[in-house]
Amino acid sequence: MIPKIHNQGSNTYGLLNYLYGKGTKEEHVDPHLVGSYDGTAPDPGRDDNATLTALQQILDQPLHLLDDDQRPPLHVWHCSVRAAPGDRILSDADWADIARRMVAATGIDPGDGAGCRWAAVRHADDHIHIIATLVREDGRRPNHHRSGRRAQDEARRIEVDYDLHRVAVGDGTAAKRPTSAERHKAEREGRDRPAREELRETVRRAVAGATSEEEFFDRLAAAGLLIRKRVAPSGDLLGYKVALPDDRNGEKEPVFYAGSTLAPDLSLPRIRERWVGGASSQSTETSPDQKDQAPASSGPAMARRRAASAVWQALLVVDDGEDAQVAAQIAAAGEVLDALAKTSAAHTRAELREAAFAFERATRSHIKAERGHDRALRQAARDLVHSGPALGRGEDGAATAMAIDMLFFLVTAAAHWHAKKSHAQQAAAAHQAAEHLRNAYRAATDIPLGALYLRGRHLSEPLRQRQAAHLRQALPELAEQALAEPGWFALAATLADAEAAGHDPAGLLSEAAGRRELASADSVSEVLMWRLRRMAELPADAIAMPQRTTTAAPGNDHTAPPAASRSDQPRRAR
Repeated sequence: MIPKIHNQGSNTYGLLNYLYGKGTKEEHVDPHLVGSYDGTAPDPGRDDNATLTALQQILDQPLHLLDDDQRPPLHVWHCSVRAAPGDRILSDADWADIARRMVAATGIDPGDGAGCRWAAVRHADDHIHIIATLVREDGRRPNHHRSGRRAQDEARRIEVDYDLHRVAVGDGTAAKRPTSAERHKAEREGRDRPAREELRETVRRAVAGATSEEEFFDRLAAAGLLIRKRVAPSGDLLGYKVALPDDRNGEKEPVFYAGSTLAPDLSLPRIRERWVGGASSQSTETSPDQKDQAPASSGPAMARRRAASAVWQALLVVDDGEDAQVAAQIAAAGEVLDALAKTSAAHTRAELREAAFAFERATRSHIKAERGHDRALRQAARDLVHSGPALGRGEDGAATAMAIDMLFFLVTAAAHWHAKKSHAQQAAAAHQAAEHLRNAYRAATDIPLGALYLRGRHLSEPLRQRQAAHLRQALPELAEQALAEPGWFALAATLADAEAAGHDPAGLLSEAAGRRELASADSVSEVLMWRLRRMAELPADAIAMPQRTTTAAPGNDHTAPPAASRSDQPRRAR
């Protein structure tokens, strides 16, 4: 159940005309009254003798109790209440009861016999609109302070009473949603998302790994945004606004949004907190700390491997760190996701963008992040941006799969942490991001896992049995599960590569498994395989490994599994 308190207005008839009209796209079907303040208000939708004017006059009658100079200029209160997607269709009687509970909870009509006059109109199966006049029958103004919060609290109780979908409880840290006007405008102009959301995503990407105001604004300009800076008389920069060049209002002027209206953490003061010491970097000089953060001179594959290592370290903090440190790691993880999505290959880009878009909600809570602990992740985001776009094949593609694999675990750990803190919306957002990461992993891993699968199938039987012995020695409780998985062949090839490089396979396995649990993984072999290749600094792409002569076991099938058959191929169905 999703209530929304709209801006107050001054035109009762105008709002009624919309509620009883056809809608902007003929979406209003059978608009009619389901409830009112006394149950006797005329219904222009189903009574031929009733008119919008008659209903408007009845609702506005308490205004005449006041002198002209006492009447509130914005006297129209408007609340919409929508069922969650998937909820059953409620009856008119159900909606009437919900409307009465909403006006009582918000203070519009608290049940004292002198409340405001109101009416509830239903013009679709899944929602109603409540319109009220903000003058009580006794001439006083209603006490509807914090009506939005009170409406949300009542909605949670209604969900329980009507056995409806339980909507995650918010904490006031979410970014402002696009208005219906913004959504309709985007649809008319053929945009995938409203301008507000597109700008928020672009600004987030510009922030990812940036270390100064100059760099941040250069990235905004490079992304094609229009920028307005707010400067104090002293010359200090106070804030900024951005606009899409082709998003115009009725006067053909660009529609600007302040950073703080895009998201709470995108105001200039909040962005500055990410930089060393939280200070503004207006000087052209580079501080020692900033020199430490200079982008590494490496290609996309190395940047992804470093990101995977930074994510692994962040995982340990999320598991055992202080709350402020965990909050910083989760916020910085959002920057890594933004940077990875920005530089990803075409076959993973869409899912990574959706993962970053969803996880944005999980990066904010009332627990203040302790900046400084997130430097490794922010450096990883910076490296990703400066390393440039990655190819979808070879070491780039395999290293991308490795990074996504680690990010999946970090995002999942963030979901669990938020759930423990009762951050319902953040936990739900992290779980949603994990689903998109799972899809991106599948797209990224097909080729590199297929190559490792073949390498493992071609190992000699004695060599493969030796790797199985190492697995049983290091992980006796999970060995048989891993050996039964399709990914075992990729793990066996990785163990053989590590051994050939001079590593102790059993020792590596113990270290990889000992630092974080594996029992919840659906594919233990794949998780271990990526961890080992990162820890042993093996190429993520098996084709890059030096070729060694191996003897396949008699009777082994030397052919790759059919591309159309996913059941035989290594996969991660978490």
